[in-house]
Amino acid sequence: MKILIINGPNINMLGIREPQIYGQNSYNDLIKYIHDYCVKENIYVNFYQSNHEGDIVDKIQQSYEKFDGIVINPAAYTHTSIAILDALKAVEIPTVEVHLSDINLREEFRKISYVSLAAVKTISGKGFDGYIEAIDFLKEYIK
Repeated sequence: MKILIINGPNINMLGIREPQIYGQNSYNDLIKYIHDYCVKENIYVNFYQSNHEGDIVDKIQQSYEKFDGIVINPAAYTHTSIAILDALKAVEIPTVEVHLSDINLREEFRKISYVSLAAVKTISGKGFDGYIEAIDFLKEYIK
């Protein structure tokens, strides 16, 4: 199984940005955590992070017929990007939306998720473990 992990804007600043919300661990810690799990589970995983909406759209389009599933944390683009939604709908790759914090317990504008309209599941508020839950869900969903 081949999984693409996409992280949106400011996720590369984990450990620095609002640690009271996102924790003390770095983006590199997140990558290592997911990678180690995928190695153990014999899952090929590729990581992509960008602060630019169009680059994320390009990466989703490039994943067409190359990946079995996508785990995406669109970060701020969750609440604004119809372009990312449309790209996910176009490639029709099973996608799980992940958020480190519980977006439903935050500001009102964070409760809107365009990406969820294309996702087969949304996981919110579970920190790094949300990514593992998403991968496990895709393993079963894709069978």
